[in-house]
Amino acid sequence: MKVLVAYFSQTGKTKSVAEAIFESIDGEKELKKLDEVDSLEGYDLSFIGFPIIAFGPAKEGKEFLEQKAAGKKVALFITHAAPEDQEGVEAWLDKCREAASSAELVGFFHCQGELSEAIANALLKSDNPMMRSFGERRSETIGQPDETRLQRAREFAREVMDKL
Repeated sequence: MKVLVAYFSQTGKTKSVAEAIFESIDGEKELKKLDEVDSLEGYDLSFIGFPIIAFGPAKEGKEFLEQKAAGKKVALFITHAAPEDQEGVEAWLDKCREAASSAELVGFFHCQGELSEAIANALLKSDNPMMRSFGERRSETIGQPDETRLQRAREFAREVMDKL
């Protein structure tokens, strides 16, 4: 089985999840940035990862899925700056699933990542109190995903591989 792990990362944290997934896969495999992937042809399974941006999938991830994933076996891995159980996260994740609706979705993983300093600073300048509160919580995201979350990503990869 030939497996691709492809990702888009702003802060390097989605990349760290991609690397954890990649190291857990045995056999023929490749690790690439999303913009380095021309096609999913020739891969039996593709793990595709990106962050949540503005309450939905990063544009790069959404466009990749819509343009290249139709009919392909895909497992998504998503990072976001919120704790996994925060209210609203599930709606954001549903938008990611929707972006992958033309693919055969065989697995889904998400975890907290790190909010970039630049985005936090922009949020802090917002007139919207909810946006400012997100920016104020940046310190809670630093260092995420931690080793526990990366271990969960490794387990996710093994479960998907075992299932197929």
